[in-house]
Amino acid sequence: MILVTGASGFVGHKIMEMCSDVIAAPSLRGMSEDDIKHLVCESGADAIIHTAAISDMGVCEKDPEASYHANVEIPIYLAKASGGKKLICFSSDQVYNGLEDEGPYIEENVKPANTYARHKLEMEQRVLDICPDSVMLRAEWMYDYYLEKPNYFMNLIRANEAVSFSSKQFRGITYVKEVAENMEKVIGLPGGAYNFGSETTKSMYEITREFLDAMKLNIRLKDAPVRHNLWMDCSKAKKFGLEFSDVLEGLLRCAKDNENRLRK
Repeated sequence: MILVTGASGFVGHKIMEMCSDVIAAPSLRGMSEDDIKHLVCESGADAIIHTAAISDMGVCEKDPEASYHANVEIPIYLAKASGGKKLICFSSDQVYNGLEDEGPYIEENVKPANTYARHKLEMEQRVLDICPDSVMLRAEWMYDYYLEKPNYFMNLIRANEAVSFSSKQFRGITYVKEVAENMEKVIGLPGGAYNFGSETTKSMYEITREFLDAMKLNIRLKDAPVRHNLWMDCSKAKKFGLEFSDVLEGLLRCAKDNENRLRK
């Protein structure tokens, strides 16, 4: 049995939808260490997938205390309560956002440059100190046909006239369905941090151009100013059988999976 936190959120909802033997945790917001220990004990779960977080970087900058509680303290409480249960925590590609080289980045070289990223990296380190067998997934920007939260796929599908992406920025973006499809293999990973998602050798501008063309979307594409790369090398996870489409293939798969919705 797998206990899923953030089960009503973007990632947690898809895991609940696609994976077997899962149970949803209640909201962890404001929970104490004892509350979480009791929750984990009562769940009867063999593994924990922790997706709950404050992921809005602007919110984290404005309220670093709330960010620290959600993004550092709560995972630490889960680690202390896990009692040998496999713990999977979602981290972020943002831990690379202060690096000066262009990438692609491997797991050992990190440099967070904002509150959210610093808290995610501290979370990784402290949880692994408590539970060396736990797995930290440095997830990319994820998308789906999902109305409740803006994401790359929906931003393009719903664009009216123009979108802007940089020909100088390289970044993986991932179909959340493929995240859920990989969770069984993730639970079997040795402890540590893993870059997790689709890879690409194309810029965000190139990917967007090819997707707009393939979908026959009459949207003007503008070249945005240079932005920092968040370009990850995912070969470490690949060695353990984790498989993702490349970025463009994933986008086209998402479109095909949702073709009936897109016709409406």
